[in-house]
Amino acid sequence: MPPRSDEPRRDPTGSRRGSSRGAEPREPGVGGISDARAYTPRGRTIREGGAEQRRTPRSSRSGDPFRPALQVVDGGRATRAGRREPATAGESGRAGRRTAGGRAGVVRTVSTRPVHEPFDDEDDPPPRRRPGPRRPAARRPVRKPRRPPRLGDPRRRLRLATVLALTLFASIGVRLVYLQMADSPAYADGGLPNRIAVVELPAPRGAILDRTGEPLAHSVEARYVFADPTRVKDRFATARALSPLLGVPASELADRMRRSKRPGTDIDLQFVYLARGVEIGTAKQIMALDLAGIGTHRDERREVPGGDLAANMIGFVSQDMNGLEGLEAKYDDVLRGQAGKRTYEVGLGDLAAPIPGGYSSTTQPKPGSSLQLTIDRDLQFMTQRILAKQVAQAKGSVAAAVILDVPTGEVLAQASQPTYDAADPAKVNSPADRDDAATSFVVDPGSIHKAITYGAALQEGVITPDTTFPVANTVVLGGVPFEDTHHANGRVMSIPGMLAFSSNIATIEIADKLGKDRLIDYQKRFGLGQPTGEGLPGEASGRLLPADEWSGSSYGSVPIGHSVDATPLQMAAAYNAIANNGTYVQPHLVKETIGPDGKGTPSAAPATRSVLSPANAADLRRMLEAVTTVDGPDGRATGLAAAVPGYRVAGKTGTGLRYDNGKKQPGEVGSFIGMAPAEKPRYVVAVFVWSPGGEGGAVAAPAFREMMGFTLRHYRVPPSLTDKSPKFEVFPR
Repeated sequence: MPPRSDEPRRDPTGSRRGSSRGAEPREPGVGGISDARAYTPRGRTIREGGAEQRRTPRSSRSGDPFRPALQVVDGGRATRAGRREPATAGESGRAGRRTAGGRAGVVRTVSTRPVHEPFDDEDDPPPRRRPGPRRPAARRPVRKPRRPPRLGDPRRRLRLATVLALTLFASIGVRLVYLQMADSPAYADGGLPNRIAVVELPAPRGAILDRTGEPLAHSVEARYVFADPTRVKDRFATARALSPLLGVPASELADRMRRSKRPGTDIDLQFVYLARGVEIGTAKQIMALDLAGIGTHRDERREVPGGDLAANMIGFVSQDMNGLEGLEAKYDDVLRGQAGKRTYEVGLGDLAAPIPGGYSSTTQPKPGSSLQLTIDRDLQFMTQRILAKQVAQAKGSVAAAVILDVPTGEVLAQASQPTYDAADPAKVNSPADRDDAATSFVVDPGSIHKAITYGAALQEGVITPDTTFPVANTVVLGGVPFEDTHHANGRVMSIPGMLAFSSNIATIEIADKLGKDRLIDYQKRFGLGQPTGEGLPGEASGRLLPADEWSGSSYGSVPIGHSVDATPLQMAAAYNAIANNGTYVQPHLVKETIGPDGKGTPSAAPATRSVLSPANAADLRRMLEAVTTVDGPDGRATGLAAAVPGYRVAGKTGTGLRYDNGKKQPGEVGSFIGMAPAEKPRYVVAVFVWSPGGEGGAVAAPAFREMMGFTLRHYRVPPSLTDKSPKFEVFPR
């Protein structure tokens, strides 16, 4: 602090400041610090001010909000309570002289220690004085009155707040529009897999029809039962309720309804099949139970109207309508069609229903095509009935029958015994009962093979219809003896007589003149050693003994139909070539394919080739008639039981062996293959019967007679003219 001056400070009037010593007495209220403190900023004492406030009405007592500013303008200081602070003595004097601009008659008191309020910042602190002689106080310059503070405009604040709010809402709106228009597919797709349900729309399977358009197998409307595992509340209770209606064990149904994920994803599986092909009435009962997570939808079921009619040939399908055997399996891609699919959004929990306006996509199913076969349903039925009746005489037997249309090679009937109900394929004694014996039954054809040997010899000029030579009773080749059942005892026999009595020795001698190479060549021309390509899956090809594998005994066994593997269908096709003037026609089952639009597409034309000349084929047919007609003092032909009254029949009996997986089976295979009318054949019928006891020979010929007789009557073939039937002499003189 600067040193205090010994001379008291004086105000402009000459009076000393800060001390009352040595001063003249003053009137109360004039001068003096204590007196100044007793006055209010407006020159009133506190008591006077209080009294005046009490006298002033309350309405006028509230101060003017701008009063502190006005007091500053008047020369005083604004206090915290809005009162004016007293000015200094100098300022009071100046204020007295400024009565014209201030308030007249107001005595301003001076405080020795100015009171600084928080808002009193207009005066800077006085500078510190340096030690030295004190100079008279200079007169302060007169300050310009300060302008009152500028107050805020509420309208501007309102405008600013409005602009900020609108900007905020505009930003939110722009973001919402962007999410809805630009990013909405991405956000929607992100949760879409959890809401997607997929329902398969099965495609109707094509029918299998006979040659007249009658159904052998077709699909009918049904229902399938499905479950949504995410909605099933109690899978065990649900399974117990469904088991009696579906015929499926409850444990299996409960296992199907267990929650699981879609393969390769973390998404819950929402669709599983519980049963297929359920009858519509049963489906209604299931829906009446109102089980959570259980539903039904349109499906189909395969029906076979004939039960076992052509079952071994047609085959059957699975519950999913996939072909498993027979024609159903061979032509599965044609019959099955393409299933459709419906994909849609569903809600979650109790709202598991399609969402209106949600994602939905439907691929319509494409029905499968139908197959029209060459089979005649009525003829097939009678063929199966006759075969079953005849085979009943030979227990434990396996039999096959084939009926061919000669000019076209179409299969009119193809029966197997035993058979089964294609509508319930599980009810069989053995899976082999479902096999088609005509294409899978591999046998040593036996004597029916002799027609091939004689046909090759005729075509190659080794023999003629008039050829005769002496026939011995036995011959030994490679250490193996061969003999005849009808002993000729060295007598001269005719070619028809050799066929009528089925002479092994005569056939071996003719084959020896023909040679093994040419015999093998004709075997192939007649269709042996390779599948016919009829149309059934799993058709056996048979086997021919190559020339380099022949042994000494092969020269005796091969010509008479041993050491040769063939199927009934292959042998029937070989005889059909003889009946068709020497032209081989590939046997076939499928006539045409009918698309969903009803338009038919014929099957490819069957393969054909010439084997015999028409003349040689006619001569061979005439010689084969001896098998069903020769009956005299020299003996009876082997095929008299196959004769059809009123018709000329050419054919041949056979006794062969059966092989299963390369192993010879006990018993024998009896067979008969023939054609009628022999003068101009229309149909070929082949019958093969294997029995462990060897009774097949006694069954095959009678079965042929009944089948051929019905076929000729069914197609109204006129009877033959008996007066033109040939007369045969077995032992010409």
